[in-house]
Amino acid sequence: MGGLLGLSRSIDRMNELIGRGVSWLILIAIFISAGNATVRKVLNTSSNAWLELQWYLFGAAFLFAAAYTLKQNEHIRIDIVYGLFSRRVQHWIDLFGHLVFLMPFVLLMLYYLGPYVERSWRTGEVSTNAGGLTIWPAKSLLLIGFFLLALQGLSEIIKKIAVMRGIIPDPAPFISAHEAAEREGELLAGDAKLSDPRPGEVRK
Repeated sequence: MGGLLGLSRSIDRMNELIGRGVSWLILIAIFISAGNATVRKVLNTSSNAWLELQWYLFGAAFLFAAAYTLKQNEHIRIDIVYGLFSRRVQHWIDLFGHLVFLMPFVLLMLYYLGPYVERSWRTGEVSTNAGGLTIWPAKSLLLIGFFLLALQGLSEIIKKIAVMRGIIPDPAPFISAHEAAEREGELLAGDAKLSDPRPGEVRK
């Protein structure tokens, strides 16, 4: 199990670096969008290439950050029933979800995306829009994104089994929406007390 946990830590570090790094792509896309809009209004000219580049950057950010989001346990979930069970049952539910839903879906996507990207690269596929970009790099983003998600899914399965066997502490303890709201309220109340002057004290 030690070797598998070492593999899991390596996957986690890689996806964390990638996930944090691609956040800058959103900023770059915003600058490109603003510049493209300014040129279109001021000079009455534009290019489909700049518009498609924005799509590529946003796509890369979301696809490459999907694995990081899974690592942080931040994907959307419905906790109507999940929160009613003990933490051990929740671990079993998570493991079942990873094995039965996440990994088969991701591996199926990789199976179909491989030939899909290879065919686009081999034919030198380009955009059907005038002045558009080459298509195969954008399709490659799909393949890479799902590959990273598959690796993170494997890492989560390894960690979940290790947690259930008591080998490592739970890296993502479950907090219900009600508990999260209570904690946030307590923090806000504490901040309000610190910012308000004491009775008889004059704020300077």
